Amino acid sequence: MTKLVRRLYDWVLSWADSPYATVALFFLAFAESSFFPIPPDVLLLALCLSLPLHCLRYALICTVGSVLGGMAGYLIGYQFWEYTASYFFAWVPGFTPDLFARIQNLFQHYDFWFVFTAGFTPIPYKIITVGAGVFELQFVIFVIASMISRGLRFFLIAWIVGRYGSAARTYIDENFNRLTIAFTVLLVGGFVVVRLLF
Repeated sequence: MTKLVRRLYDWVLSWADSPYATVALFFLAFAESSFFPIPPDVLLLALCLSLPLHCLRYALICTVGSVLGGMAGYLIGYQFWEYTASYFFAWVPGFTPDLFARIQNLFQHYDFWFVFTAGFTPIPYKIITVGAGVFELQFVIFVIASMISRGLRFFLIAWIVGRYGSAARTYIDENFNRLTIAFTVLLVGGFVVVRLLF
């Protein structure tokens, strides 16, 4: 499985030099939200480095593709889960029956915040999109949380790379998980403080 993921990673990066790079970015973001194992950040970083003036455009394409893909994942979970569950558990990295059973409780208690956190951090987003459909999370809440979290993630990456160049890419590659978790903690903490004060 590791070798397969590495080959997919290299294949995704190969699109950066293609005239269809933006189309590939959209479909990668779409697919990753429901079944594909490689996050679109890989191609987004490469494109932002090659054409820094287009960073925000790439982030928008990535966000739209990811949110639409998330809706497709929701539909799979809501309408077709009984037919597709065996495929997801067998072939999609991160999907396990045990993990899937545990996230049901998180959906019931944290709805918006759970989707938001998964959309922004390294938690496999496809598990959340399909799970949201299976466990019948309110669709509007799901879409709003997805738009905010995925937009924050991709626009933040684009802005950092556009501003700081290749040095930013190296730093993000090495510290991405810690950066996103720290940012999420700060953001959620800020909302909690506002709610307590007002």
